[in-house]
Amino acid sequence: MKILVLNGPNLNMLGIREPDIYGKSTYADLLKMIAAEAQRLGVEVEFYQSNHEGALVDAIQGAFGRVDGIVINPGAYTHTSVALLDAVKAVGIPTVEVHISDPDTREEFRKTSYIRAACAATIKGRGFEGYLDALRFLAGKK
Repeated sequence: MKILVLNGPNLNMLGIREPDIYGKSTYADLLKMIAAEAQRLGVEVEFYQSNHEGALVDAIQGAFGRVDGIVINPGAYTHTSVALLDAVKAVGIPTVEVHISDPDTREEFRKTSYIRAACAATIKGRGFEGYLDALRFLAGKK
């Protein structure tokens, strides 16, 4: 099984960006943690991060026929991007939406997720552990 882990805008700044919300661990720490869990589960993972909506759409489309699942943290595009929603719907790959914080407990505009309608599950507010939950979900281990 192969899973694509996509991260949207500003997630490359983990450890620097609002550590009171996102913690002090870095993006590299996150990738290392996910890779270790993937190995434990016997799952192959591929990582991609971009601050650009179109690049994320391209990554989703490029996953068609190549991966069995997608874990996506769309970052701020959660609340704005119909394009990401449409891309996930178009490829038909089981997708899990992940958020390090719980957007439902933050500003009002963060409570809307466009991509959620195309996702098999949403995991929010579990910190980096949410990514591992998503891997387990897609691997059928949760």
